[in-house]
Amino acid sequence: MDKKINKILACIDLSEYSLITLEYALEFAKKTGAKIAVFNVMNQREINGIDMANGYFPGYYINEVDTQEYVMKLTKERYERLKQLIKENFADDESIMDIEISKGIPSECILNMIKSKEIDLVVMANKGRGNISRFLFGSVAEKVFRHSPVPVVSVRDKLIFKR
Repeated sequence: MDKKINKILACIDLSEYSLITLEYALEFAKKTGAKIAVFNVMNQREINGIDMANGYFPGYYINEVDTQEYVMKLTKERYERLKQLIKENFADDESIMDIEISKGIPSECILNMIKSKEIDLVVMANKGRGNISRFLFGSVAEKVFRHSPVPVVSVRDKLIFKR
């Protein structure tokens, strides 16, 4: 069994946890010589919302939103935000980071990325939602923890989650 860490998947949702997730991924990468795939997923529910709005209210909006254009614009915006985040905080380490953006169900996209890019370690934030929220909406982190074929590191902010 090869336990060498060559590729790290840093799951970034552009929340306040993005920076700390990248910091941890970078620490692992520096110690192992690994590359980092900075990964963001556009949630399919958001994309479906545009389709539904157009379906229920055709012609209601003066500039009706085309779903494909919306996805392309959002992809470009997210790529630029991730690029800026890396440039502002990790300029010396840009060369070991590649940005990947996908669309779909976040947990499924993450699990597919693990397989397709031969990821050895996943670093992601666990925002600590309560049980009711997890029951109603499901937890991306929980699904990844349960089904990932590789180790998953959960990142938390010490100041927010102190006892």
